[in-house]
Amino acid sequence: MRASVGLPVGRGLLYLIVAGAAWGTAGAAASLVYRTSDMGPVALSFWRCAIGVVLLLAVRLLRPRARPAVPVPLGLRLRRAAAVGAGLAVFQTAYFAAVAATGLAVATVVTLGAGPVLIALGARLTMGERLGRAGLTAVAGALAGLGVLVFGSGGATVRPWGVLIALVAAVGYSAMTLLTRWWGRAGGADQSGTTVGAFAVTSLCLLPFALAEGLVPHTEDPVRLLWLLAYIASIPTALAYALYFAGAAVVRSATVSVIMLLEPVSAAVLAVALLGERLTAATLVGTALMLGSVAGLALAETRGARAAVGEPALA
Repeated sequence: MRASVGLPVGRGLLYLIVAGAAWGTAGAAASLVYRTSDMGPVALSFWRCAIGVVLLLAVRLLRPRARPAVPVPLGLRLRRAAAVGAGLAVFQTAYFAAVAATGLAVATVVTLGAGPVLIALGARLTMGERLGRAGLTAVAGALAGLGVLVFGSGGATVRPWGVLIALVAAVGYSAMTLLTRWWGRAGGADQSGTTVGAFAVTSLCLLPFALAEGLVPHTEDPVRLLWLLAYIASIPTALAYALYFAGAAVVRSATVSVIMLLEPVSAAVLAVALLGERLTAATLVGTALMLGSVAGLALAETRGARAAVGEPALA
């Protein structure tokens, strides 16, 4: 099965894997930003999106683009970008608020754990996508791995208000994923343009909160801060989200949500390798469960795509 723009499912899976791994580096880079300056999390989100828009626009202007097979009117493209951008803004803002309300561990588990469940249910109801027994087993394994990975260190505190905010973040993430997949199935979607538009909308949504928090940080090492911001805006933002939206358009929604659980795996590896955190049994077990689930779903997705390609020849 191929998307209307000609992207193979296998390449879409690769895009998602790279995007998930890149997302995981954002946390380590953000921790270095907080050590270097007094920048807050919302201001950091605004700058990563705003600079990301500039980078994506530059790439879009420099790289020739093929015309879509099914032209999409400008008004529809703008509405799509606004819808995806609103979902992204809700996801990021609510997630940071949940971290502040109930802690990183609980916010991460609730947001990323509820995402695959909501996405699988939404994809089943709106697009008729089925996971099957193997898919359900993989989702369950991935969620178990996420719980072990994040809660393994102990010390988590559950606060109902924070959990509710994290569920709002999960809804925003799920809506963003489902809309991308829906338009990818319909054909004619310009994923590059949607990504640029979504980041522009997200930047505008985050700007008032960033101004209230403090848009311009104070730092004694401005050069280091600029390098860190450039990295966060380019690799785990512009590159990762461009790959994410392209891959999410051609891969089943529930598979997308599980593959993106590579983010906490990547973050855990970097925390051990670069930030000096201790390697625990929980880290190893959780990582193994999640990587196994991702690999299983990726194989199932590839086999399903090959079967779909072969169906006309058997008719």
